[in-house]
Amino acid sequence: MIETIIIEGLIYGIMVLGVFITFRVLDFADLTVDGSFALGGSVTAALLLRGAPSAAIFLAVFVAGCLAGLATALIHSKLKVPGLLAGFLTMTMLYSVNLRIQGGRSNISFLKLPTMFSKITDFAARSLPDFLSGGMSVLLFLLLVTLAFKILIDIFFRTDFGLAMGALGSNPQLIVSQGMDPEVVKAAGICIANGLTAVAGALASMYNGFADVGSGTGVVLAGLAAVMIGEFLMRSNRIALLTLRVLLGSILYRALMLLARIYGWRINMGPNDLKFVTGALIIICLIVTQAKLPSKLSKRGRQ
Repeated sequence: MIETIIIEGLIYGIMVLGVFITFRVLDFADLTVDGSFALGGSVTAALLLRGAPSAAIFLAVFVAGCLAGLATALIHSKLKVPGLLAGFLTMTMLYSVNLRIQGGRSNISFLKLPTMFSKITDFAARSLPDFLSGGMSVLLFLLLVTLAFKILIDIFFRTDFGLAMGALGSNPQLIVSQGMDPEVVKAAGICIANGLTAVAGALASMYNGFADVGSGTGVVLAGLAAVMIGEFLMRSNRIALLTLRVLLGSILYRALMLLARIYGWRINMGPNDLKFVTGALIIICLIVTQAKLPSKLSKRGRQ
């Protein structure tokens, strides 16, 4: 059970990193995530059916996710559409795009196709010790991949462009004073976030053994819940710790969802109630955050 929690937490943790960039860094409520997550699975299915190598698949998936994010950014900036509506429009259109990519089929199974995970488990069974075979080999691989993404994001936000993106959400005028276009910086952040989300969708589809055009439903809500849970684990302004708590929040969220699936029957709760549980978690996080804020302000006032 713990192995499954960590594997799912790492896969969805890449998506949560993207949600962190849009919601926390850019202060942009991006609903494109639901569509770009499914887009990753759809592109993966189309390329797997054509025998494409894994490296080419993930490159194409990341580019496709970036293009989805770019569509949202252009609708928002060029057409002056509010960010929430722009993301919703792109998410809605991506449903048809994903169906088109999957050849009109809403679900494609990978059971008879060699995926990256099946190759990893086959290699581990042949060449590695028994304790590294099966799920453990997949877990170690995902750990390396997720840490690689985390380190790349940490390095990016230490560059001049990354620092400008980090300042955009709280002080857009600072970006203008530095001679940068805020819309370009925001578009870049949205593209990166949806590229990460698409990669997570590709990994999830390979791990689950199928691609479904509806797989992204509620993903943005789950990502936001994981971000908020991570914020309760540690307090820091350092980017390395910010991304770390995002990943830890993703794993903890998956653990809570698994516990809800296993023990929810005691209160007559089924799998269809998990979306309600996710929403309730976010509401609880908001209530606790709002309760802490007045106490902090009162302490500062006494000082």
